[in-house]
Amino acid sequence: MSDPGFIHLRVRSAFSLSEGAIKIDKLAALAAKNAMPAVAITDRNNLFGALEFAQYTSKAGVQPIIGCDLAIRREEEGGFGSGGRALPSDGLLLLAQSEQGYRNLMHLVSLAWLSSPTGEAAQIHFSDLQGYTDGLIAISGGPGTALGRLAAEQQADAMAVLADKLAKLFPGRFYIEIQRHGMDVERRAEPLLRGLAYKTGLPLLATNDAHFADRGMFEAHDILLCIAEGAHVSDPNRRRLSPEHYFKSADEMRKLFTDLPEAVDNTVTVAKRCAFMPQNVKPILPTYTKLQGRSEKAALADLARQGMEKLIAGKRVDQSIEVQKYHERLD
Repeated sequence: MSDPGFIHLRVRSAFSLSEGAIKIDKLAALAAKNAMPAVAITDRNNLFGALEFAQYTSKAGVQPIIGCDLAIRREEEGGFGSGGRALPSDGLLLLAQSEQGYRNLMHLVSLAWLSSPTGEAAQIHFSDLQGYTDGLIAISGGPGTALGRLAAEQQADAMAVLADKLAKLFPGRFYIEIQRHGMDVERRAEPLLRGLAYKTGLPLLATNDAHFADRGMFEAHDILLCIAEGAHVSDPNRRRLSPEHYFKSADEMRKLFTDLPEAVDNTVTVAKRCAFMPQNVKPILPTYTKLQGRSEKAALADLARQGMEKLIAGKRVDQSIEVQKYHERLD
């Protein structure tokens, strides 16, 4: 991979429903247009766009990096996994380095949806990461993450504890994230995040939380967030992003982080560490063992007709409709 100066590692596509506004084909085109040899997709709690993303980026000559912004259940004290009253979740950005990492990521995303109670947002417990971190790079420090939240709250001791946990779960694969979208929460958090990185030797990583393609899309995206939350534009308590949450060029990011060039350089390092691309595979379907000399199509038709007769005999159909109509519809 040539050195492009910066690689986007935190991008929400349109598959982050009612949150991201970058379509998959547009994302691939944006990376190619900006001469970025790689780009990541990191939708919230899903991998819906992974295969389509990989297909579009490969056609554009861009390396796909498959990731996910995974929701981790937050507790009342000390961030992840501390017990206490449940609070809104924190995000943890995970990128797949290899097929093993992708399989672990699929497991964690599936667990988030299958284990969360009905009506509750999909999320996992911090302890669920144990045993499923191989092949994954972890990134934390932005406003939506536990480390970023603790930094903004000036909880240096809790930050150190959490960073140590993540560094042990992801040995040599954990990065402290810095974001600069001009938001107060980022300005409050950055000094503590930088101090923690220098103290522990953990690498810094510059990201731009891209939700839309260019600055001109900010207003339309802001309306999208209002629709998603059922909120009014004038509501002072609703979620807001800034016009800076767009797909910045490498030059823009290097100027933004001119005092932290190593944080920008590390985006290229991370991209080089990721070497996985999902492939099309044929579905594995069970073999039907009761064909009795029939084709699969004929056997399916017979079963459907038998099922229809049972419904009619049990009077589980609309009696005002002629039976013949049901057979015609089935055919």
